[in-house]
Amino acid sequence: MKPLSTNLEDYLKSSVAIDWQHPNIIDRATEITTGLDGDIAKAKSLFEWVRDGVPHSADIDADVVTFTASEVLAQGTGICYAKSHLLAAMCRSVGIPAGLCYQTCANDPPATGMVLHGLNGIYLASIDRWIRVDPRGNTGKIDAQFSLAQERLAFPPNPQLGEYIFDEIWSEPVPEVVNLLTKFTSRREMWPLLPADINGY
Repeated sequence: MKPLSTNLEDYLKSSVAIDWQHPNIIDRATEITTGLDGDIAKAKSLFEWVRDGVPHSADIDADVVTFTASEVLAQGTGICYAKSHLLAAMCRSVGIPAGLCYQTCANDPPATGMVLHGLNGIYLASIDRWIRVDPRGNTGKIDAQFSLAQERLAFPPNPQLGEYIFDEIWSEPVPEVVNLLTKFTSRREMWPLLPADINGY
């Protein structure tokens, strides 16, 4: 994994998309992590809450589009990119550096064809390394888990299908994701236009 910034502070900043200083983000993250010791326990708890407590919009057929972390929390749903914004924000709000990762998927249900999928990189100071996690939400055969040993992602890449994971860890969402989530208000209208790749990578 390759953070695009060597400054961990960049993965702790509050921004338009990862607006962790929103009081609702702080309150919920604090509630989830109260009583837990160490960054591993806190990151795992936040990951599982976003994965399980905030359904993927397509899984529940919600025709809304959320972009900022606080929007995802308020609406209670988001697609993969939006859920990754929420997890990054919640981690940052408790002092855990977190960023955004991407992979290409040949079949990211219920979409078809090659699409860009969003997930997270989390830096755990206690073990001095980044791990990659996928808070998309488990359904059917999808079984994403928080793991320090071997990655347990929603969609393990299949090179034979042309799938791959970008090594980079972004501190902010890529332009393709920002443009998509800020252009549409209807998920159904947006769905056929999911990006397939990241320009320049």
